[in-house]
Amino acid sequence: MSKLPVVPPAFFLQAGGCYSLAPPAVPYLGFFMRTFLNGLYTLGGWLGAGCIAAICLLVFSQVGLNLIDRISSATTGHAIGMTIPSYADFTGFLLAAGAFLSLAWTLRQGGHIRVSLVTSHLPDRFQFWVDIWCLAVASTVTAFFTWYTALLVLESWHYNDLSAGMIAVPLWIPQFFMFFGLFILTVALIDDFVLSVTGHIPVSSRKAGAEDLTGNEEGI
Repeated sequence: MSKLPVVPPAFFLQAGGCYSLAPPAVPYLGFFMRTFLNGLYTLGGWLGAGCIAAICLLVFSQVGLNLIDRISSATTGHAIGMTIPSYADFTGFLLAAGAFLSLAWTLRQGGHIRVSLVTSHLPDRFQFWVDIWCLAVASTVTAFFTWYTALLVLESWHYNDLSAGMIAVPLWIPQFFMFFGLFILTVALIDDFVLSVTGHIPVSSRKAGAEDLTGNEEGI
């Protein structure tokens, strides 16, 4: 039985003047995998939004307690001393978790700032390779940080590191949410990298409502 000849990867011109390493209209992911990935990104976004909402609730609660103390001092001459223990620590933990968890969702919505002053003046062929290079470097660097953040979480869990506030919080808990956010961001960057290679427009580079090369608004 004769073997089929190995055809080296070609450089294809896609519709709309874009380039790819794959033939036009090459499907990227199946429906279930795409649904899973989009759900993962959305989960990170909702968790990040929940952290920001918790910060608002925590701060407003503390402001309300401070107001009650002021009223008590003005009327009775004695402050009740109502406060949320370690509320500043909790606010910092929630802020870090919210920032990292929402990174991937923001990337997929095209919300990150893209400096295209130079690349916008390049020919399409060079723009394609610059995008590939940037996504590859970003994926590698983010994967590096994700790996060492995972090691940091394991180290904090192993040594039972605790925060120094009134309420001793195991540090591996807020660090885990930082790791989870970086992990989702790494997946999103690799996702966009493969999209570029297979001839689709990366979602992070697309404006709201724009279609990819296959005519699918949600993309791929």
